[in-house]
Amino acid sequence: MARVLENVGKELLKKNRIPTPDFLVVNDALGARKAADELGYPVVIKALVAVGKRGKAGAVKFAEDADQAERMARQILSMTVRNFPVDRLLVEKKLDISRELYASISFDSSKGMPVIISSSAGGVDIEEIAQNQPEKIIKRHVDIREGLHLYQAKEIWSDLGLSGGLLQKATTILGRLYEVFVRYDATIIEINPLAVTSDGALVAAAILMGVDEEGLYRQPELSDKVEAGSDRAWRPLTQLEKEMVAVDMTESYRGTARYTEMEGGDIGFLCGGGGGSLLVYDALLRLGGKPANYTEFGGNPPEAKTSGIVKGVLSKPGVKSFLMCGNITNNTQTDVVAKGIIKAFQEMNIDPKKYPALVRLAGVNDVEARRLFAEAGIEYYGDEITMEDAAELIIDKMKKAYEGEGR
Repeated sequence: MARVLENVGKELLKKNRIPTPDFLVVNDALGARKAADELGYPVVIKALVAVGKRGKAGAVKFAEDADQAERMARQILSMTVRNFPVDRLLVEKKLDISRELYASISFDSSKGMPVIISSSAGGVDIEEIAQNQPEKIIKRHVDIREGLHLYQAKEIWSDLGLSGGLLQKATTILGRLYEVFVRYDATIIEINPLAVTSDGALVAAAILMGVDEEGLYRQPELSDKVEAGSDRAWRPLTQLEKEMVAVDMTESYRGTARYTEMEGGDIGFLCGGGGGSLLVYDALLRLGGKPANYTEFGGNPPEAKTSGIVKGVLSKPGVKSFLMCGNITNNTQTDVVAKGIIKAFQEMNIDPKKYPALVRLAGVNDVEARRLFAEAGIEYYGDEITMEDAAELIIDKMKKAYEGEGR
């Protein structure tokens, strides 16, 4: 999933005729002051970061005048919200809210269907509503082949007690929200609150949105507005992580490659994914190793993707060795992996006879993979050693290669 910042999400909603507050995006306190003056007071000032629960973090504030807007903006810009430093702000006209509803659409992978969750109580975490007021929540799955019919949307809100003009408006918005969900390959869209204003309007006051990064090739208007891989991040992606996301997106129909950069470290680590790979990572740490990254790949990636991710692993400053360790594969061609790894070493002018490198992989086309690695001078093992053995071997190779340097 690729997270969508709130301003981008609201632009998409407005484009699809779902009302949102007027807003402007700024990157400093003076800009917030000018934006607030332009929008008119009172205003809401929000941290524009790709995480939720900003209000609980104190990163959503209200301002009644220009001085207060500038002061609140400075406070928010000095914050780090769930490891994300705030460098931009969303300034929007504060709504005069008389009632708050909740609406979301996400994909239920267990049933392979979109699921709508609606509530007559919005403005708080849906988990709190589910725990304290379960009667105010309705959950309905949608047959993706038929889509959401307006009578179904109307039934949802009617069952929650809406009637009259508000029922008609909520029905229309939920129908359009489903259209947005499908049109932009969304994985989740949440409006919380879906605000009923004092003049009877229904407005998407705050939204959370994510889209399927594997479908971004179908969404050219989103390509430079969302950050693929951001759902897996507990902090902003590093430059190298962003580059590796781009590698993963090449030939996206085949294979995956996920790169996570760690602080420090000198072992470039590439693994085949799954629990076994986590055990190898733990083994490296237990044996005194220092992995510079955690990188999974699988799904039979092509040579170019393998080569690209290996070059990323090797390019991090401070990396002094390479370990590719995976379990026995049944769908990944080991000879293609071999070609990708060898190509990366050659293009980076790394001599495997001097540079500690080891591959432990077994499976389809193992005999050819052995031949290729042997010709390239890269030490290769199949199932004759365990994955933990491979962790011990790479650490021993490093000790020998850098003896006296203290690594």
